[in-house]
Amino acid sequence: MQVEKTICPYDCPTSCGLLVETDGQKIFKVTGDENHPATNGLICKKMRKYEKSIHSEDRILTPLKRIGKKGEGKFKPITWDEAVEEITNKWKRIIKEQGASAILPVYYSGVMSVIQRNCGDALFNKIGACSLVKTLCSSAKGAGYNSVMGTTGALDPRELKDSDYYIVWGSNMKATRIQAMPELIKARKQGKKVVLIEVYSKPMEKYCDQVVLIKPGTDGALALAMMNVMVEENLQDEEFLLENTIGYKEFKETLTNYTPEWAEEITGISKETIVNLAREYAGAKAPAIILGSGNSRYTNGGMTVRLITILSIFTGAIKYPGGGLCGTSPSSKSYIDKNVIARNDFRTNKARMVNINQVSSALNDEINPIKSLFVYASNPVCSISNQNKMIKGLLREDLFTVVHERFMTDTAKYADIVLPATFSVEQTDVYTSYGYCTLATAKKIINPPGECKSDWDMFRLLAKSMGYQDDYFDKTEEEIFEELLEKSLKDVKTISEEDKAVLKQGGAISTPFANHMDIKTKSGKIQITNDEMEEKIPRYIENSSQDYPLNLVAVPSCETLNSIFLERKDIVEKRGKVALKVNPKDAKSRNIEDGDEIICFNDLGEVGFVAEVTDTVAQGAVVAEGVYDMDFSINGRLVNALHDDRLSDIGEATTLNSNTVDIKKCKKYMK
Repeated sequence: MQVEKTICPYDCPTSCGLLVETDGQKIFKVTGDENHPATNGLICKKMRKYEKSIHSEDRILTPLKRIGKKGEGKFKPITWDEAVEEITNKWKRIIKEQGASAILPVYYSGVMSVIQRNCGDALFNKIGACSLVKTLCSSAKGAGYNSVMGTTGALDPRELKDSDYYIVWGSNMKATRIQAMPELIKARKQGKKVVLIEVYSKPMEKYCDQVVLIKPGTDGALALAMMNVMVEENLQDEEFLLENTIGYKEFKETLTNYTPEWAEEITGISKETIVNLAREYAGAKAPAIILGSGNSRYTNGGMTVRLITILSIFTGAIKYPGGGLCGTSPSSKSYIDKNVIARNDFRTNKARMVNINQVSSALNDEINPIKSLFVYASNPVCSISNQNKMIKGLLREDLFTVVHERFMTDTAKYADIVLPATFSVEQTDVYTSYGYCTLATAKKIINPPGECKSDWDMFRLLAKSMGYQDDYFDKTEEEIFEELLEKSLKDVKTISEEDKAVLKQGGAISTPFANHMDIKTKSGKIQITNDEMEEKIPRYIENSSQDYPLNLVAVPSCETLNSIFLERKDIVEKRGKVALKVNPKDAKSRNIEDGDEIICFNDLGEVGFVAEVTDTVAQGAVVAEGVYDMDFSINGRLVNALHDDRLSDIGEATTLNSNTVDIKKCKKYMK
């Protein structure tokens, strides 16, 4: 038995450090790496039993070919040679008859490492296939922040120890930022106040001193009203704002319109609470706003984050350690050259762009039809908007679908060919972190079972079968790993030779925190107004949605991560049927009681839920927590069947929280 270091590969801000006990053939135990610079040994409960997923009896171990109807999930085993030949022959025919833009790759956060996540781009660039716009998660958040701060690094969560007041704004930190939770708990013991602003407060409320429930999509109004109070009472840092920002005077004049009374009508938060919140925030020297992503997933999401970012600098908090915004990228420098893997230089045509949020529409486009869909590191049936439309597209007999997967997901059931995939411990890779100033690598620890192949090895096979002779496709994982580190870190002086050696061997290092006063914009100043934006002066924009009375909000779960871990029966059975959390007043007006089976509906479809009546949900909102598979749905549909594929105001992000619905009791699906 030996202990090896590795890194969590999933979509979390931390890229946690793991230790695995292994005999070189099997993983027996997974614990946190106490020497990891950010996690210090703390990992989520999902990863504590990672070996159950790795060695699950339900893993797909051989390539499969569909023998039943699409969606039926009936397949027969075939060889890799047979699978690769069928895939590439189909692609060659599509390229000849319809053109390469009829081939669409779809991937996202099933693996977040550099090599395995990005290597498919090289093949699809070479083919000339569609280019996927990967804005499923929080690109509106990044766009909103960047419009004000450019590439200035935000707070690394390790800097929160120096904050003296905390607003946890739309962030279920238990699910998404567990490593920062000890600092929050410690801060409260030290007498520092923690305020929670949320649509759904249950997961975090016991860790906070005050809970402020807010109507969905109105966070920008609250930020504006808080700044109105500060200006009225002269609580802003006028000298700092005049010296370090562009457009402060213009913006300040608009704040007279955004009174606490105005915001009360919009947000559902009393004017007294708004005034007190503004005073407390302004009274702190180094307040921190810990910003989640949910409030950016609206049609006004980019503007909302823009306004909250301005609020975070309004008192000059970023002048002091621990002051400012936490929740966007903490680093202003990229240490890894991802193009070594993605190879944009392979593309010789102008790519047809398809936004990942609108894959369902692309699959139903009769004018420019997609003829082949290649899915890896993703489960779009469960995670991308407009599930009914997605399934309609996947059922097309003229669509050739390939899915690279570890388990028979809801998406894999619609495939023509399923290819067996690896886990992170069965491959070598480099890991960046979008929430911490860290960089990590992990070497292959055990061989994959059966005929499972990594993304890298799979795409090499496909490239060779397509006839591509580039040296890139000849390299092994170890060779491309070494090349990636060498080309990326060759001239990086901020990383020591000792740390470079750690990365070459496998391990994690800490990179320098950003200088938050070194503003990385073209002007070198904070852009309160921005001439490059359609909305030059930030203002309140209403969230737009369908004409239904309740706002549907999707929130993360502590039990699962996206649609990952759904193979773990110990986790999913504990959650039970898909639940919808409803405010007591909204439930009472519809004669709905806790535990009732209900239908949630809008113009896009209807989804069966079990009602969970709770006063931890803001009135006028209903909340769906986590992602399920369709076996746990009451009527065979999931919450994304109610999500429109509209994009956010900036950043081309999902607007899954902008959808409105109604709910009713329904006996149709009751057992």
